[in-house]
Amino acid sequence: MEEMVRLQKVIAERGLCSRRKAEQLIVDGKVKVNGEVTTTLGTKIPANAKIEIEGIDEKEVKESKKTFVLNKPLGVVSSAHDDRNRPIVTDYFTNEGIRVYPVGRLDINTAGCLLVTNDGELAQLVTHPSSHMNKSYIVTVKGYIPDEALKKLHDGVELQDGMTAPAKILIGKRNKEVSIFKIIIHEGRNRQVRRMCEAVGYKVKSLYRESVGPITCIGLSRGEYRQLSQEEVDEIKSICKENKKKNVIPNYKNKSA
Repeated sequence: MEEMVRLQKVIAERGLCSRRKAEQLIVDGKVKVNGEVTTTLGTKIPANAKIEIEGIDEKEVKESKKTFVLNKPLGVVSSAHDDRNRPIVTDYFTNEGIRVYPVGRLDINTAGCLLVTNDGELAQLVTHPSSHMNKSYIVTVKGYIPDEALKKLHDGVELQDGMTAPAKILIGKRNKEVSIFKIIIHEGRNRQVRRMCEAVGYKVKSLYRESVGPITCIGLSRGEYRQLSQEEVDEIKSICKENKKKNVIPNYKNKSA
């Protein structure tokens, strides 16, 4: 059965305007659904229905939205402003001529893949807990981390803000000096990977975010960025919406080693 969604929510999720403005436009009779004017708030429609709004060109709105992937350097704050005048990620986009903001956060001491956008729909989808968007990190800890500790990271560890969801662990290099491994999580808690490692007795020496969903920093040096294609943006949104609809949580029952 096709999912039915409130009209004002569909309008907002397509990035055409805010939900509040959508409600006013509906009441004013400026919204058509599949060619028919509707003035009733709360009307439910198919998520893929054709919507026309007087004075708003959906194609122009879509073309004005831009999303980038930045290979964030260490020492840069994942914010659009900083009271302590530290470098911020939006400093890298001054030549784009648009106002952008980071999608989620990366710690100041963590480098790697960060999405930056002016697309409110994408930002909301990626950061919403129900989207279960995978994020992969390359972790370096001091000393040899045993299988028992990695299994705890895989199964979930108790943090101050609750138990973490299962993670996927891919072991790289281990010796008495350092251990390097990849961890894939779908949550977005503050300093989560660092706190998970500390919970099993290991302090992170370096942390690099390798990817957000299907998007990586391959080919980008630290401080470089590129604009995502419309196909990449659509893929991100599709993953989030499907996971949210199905309430999908990644299954990491089998640890890869």
